[in-house]
Amino acid sequence: MQLAKSVLLLALCAALPVAAQDAVPAPAGTVANLEAVTVSGIQPGPGLWKVSKGDHVMYVLGVVSPLPDRMQWKTDEVEDVIAHSQEVIDPPKVTIKAETGFFGGLLLLPSLIGARKNPDGKTLEQSLPTPLYARWQPLKQQYIGRDSGIERWRPIFAALELYDKAIKHSGMTASGGVKNTVRDLAKKHNVKITQTKYEMKIAEPRAAVKAFKSLSMNDEQCFADVLDTVQGQLGAMVARANAWATGDIDVLRKASLKDQREACVTAVTETGLAQKIGLSDLPQKVEQTWLDAAKAALASDAQSFALLPMDQVIGAQGLLAKLKAQGYRVQAPDEDDTVEQASPGN
Repeated sequence: MQLAKSVLLLALCAALPVAAQDAVPAPAGTVANLEAVTVSGIQPGPGLWKVSKGDHVMYVLGVVSPLPDRMQWKTDEVEDVIAHSQEVIDPPKVTIKAETGFFGGLLLLPSLIGARKNPDGKTLEQSLPTPLYARWQPLKQQYIGRDSGIERWRPIFAALELYDKAIKHSGMTASGGVKNTVRDLAKKHNVKITQTKYEMKIAEPRAAVKAFKSLSMNDEQCFADVLDTVQGQLGAMVARANAWATGDIDVLRKASLKDQREACVTAVTETGLAQKIGLSDLPQKVEQTWLDAAKAALASDAQSFALLPMDQVIGAQGLLAKLKAQGYRVQAPDEDDTVEQASPGN
């Protein structure tokens, strides 16, 4: 569920305009948040998980978000694996396609411009409980600065903007460039890249955008959760990012891999509009798309490589756990080759 919600959120945010603002330093003592330092320089990253059946093997790199911004990932091991693979499997992805054609899409763009704003014209101060808005003000000043326009955004989008600015301020970046690096290495060695994207089609995009602008969302919890994260969890996120960079798998296993924006995605996916356009069974479809691609690679390729969110690699309900339950052998990078990981199955 979390995987599909995360990729849906990325697709949603990519479809809407973002206003970039320069952060203005806050007065000393404005926000109580322990500053943590991200690692920099050349870092090895985590080892690779190994999924196999018979003599076919798929190496898997788990990634977390965010990652240290000034880290230089040492890719020697990954490049060697990719160079000797027949296929590189992209992480799961959701794309939203409006069935309007190219020119219809251009005509649709103006209607998206107001989608971030509160549908009733209220400001954040008017739409949020007083204590919650009081927490927002110093955080906005510290990480976003003097941006009066954001005060008319829906709470969900204001929260996501704050989150993005806060992780940047803490020396982190959303992706660390890992996915692009993997794709570049595959192209360098002429290895096929398999996309595992589920395409969600919207037959009447104009009506969907109009409905989205006017609907109410329960995004107060999203707003509160993001404020909690920015106020008290940035240090833990830096520690997790550093653990990925330095390859400390034990720390990653103990760290919370929860998507910090889960409540924000729920605010979108549980609306009546979301159910109407087919989001109710989206998580299963996204997961199955990736599993089908992985099993096909393990059946046809002597060796393949895949990229997955870390929670899908080490989580008890993750995609590698599902492969293991179906009889595939799953081996962590810190486990001995002689340890048998397969569960009874196919």
